[in-house]
Amino acid sequence: MHLEQLEYIVEIAKTGSLTKASQNKHVTLSAISQSLSSLEAELGVSLFTRSRMGAVPTPEGRIIIKKALEALMKIQEIQEEAQNYTNTLSGELRLATIPGPMNLLVNAITSFKKDYPQIRTEIAEKGTQEILEDIRQNKIDIGLIIMYESLIQKSAGLGFVFERLLKGKMVVGVSKNSPLAYQDSVTPDELCQYSFVLYNDDYVKWFANDFAAKYGPVDILFTTNNTDAIRNAVRENMAVTIGLDYSFIHEPYLQYTDLVTLDLAIPDQQPIYLGCVRSEERHYSSISMSFTNRLQYDLKQKSSALQP
Repeated sequence: MHLEQLEYIVEIAKTGSLTKASQNKHVTLSAISQSLSSLEAELGVSLFTRSRMGAVPTPEGRIIIKKALEALMKIQEIQEEAQNYTNTLSGELRLATIPGPMNLLVNAITSFKKDYPQIRTEIAEKGTQEILEDIRQNKIDIGLIIMYESLIQKSAGLGFVFERLLKGKMVVGVSKNSPLAYQDSVTPDELCQYSFVLYNDDYVKWFANDFAAKYGPVDILFTTNNTDAIRNAVRENMAVTIGLDYSFIHEPYLQYTDLVTLDLAIPDQQPIYLGCVRSEERHYSSISMSFTNRLQYDLKQKSSALQP
């Protein structure tokens, strides 16, 4: 029995497919199939029922796969414990974030890399659902998303762990040349008179739809993940945008006063949280834990900018 055999059966069980497992593990389908057959022969039991629909664990297979996952997690803990004795961490950290908070990560990543130069860090901007799917498929370790109640409820039982990092609220971004720029806040009736440009994020789209349902239809000029396109449209006074306050407050371009942010005068507006999401089924590595702690500390230092 070899470690890669345990890794393969865990991946097959997670994806429900030998083909997908081979793709995720970057090995050939033949290698996965032979490894599985060899392990089944060694153990004397069938671990999966295979068909055109995929691979489903047998009753015996479910028990063995669970123990294989536990064994792999223990081995990772042993490796990390050994690293702790040498005061070094090495490996990789794979991150993904929705577009707005990217600028919040810069300081944390820079200081983390300075302290742990042997860690390879990858970061990407993606939508919330893509981040959750990448975590499920073990393509990333940590995702930064907007946390709201319906998302957490919808994700219950799917193997995710959510953690709040920073409390925020929805605000309106307008051009410094807009008549709205001379106000501290904007009412829904006033806002409905303007076109919108929006981040292509699940929560932002949900908020816009909920806003339209309560206060009347809105004209959405376009939706995109291109922050430059949104900023340019607002700066040229073609539209306004709605987003989380921390996305604007830490936006470096604001130092040139291109944009102005206004409170959204909606009664009983619920708080929104920038949150961290990871897999419940995989070991919470020392690398991921150390970075999350670093990010929490960094955000606490910045959070005063969000206060009135």
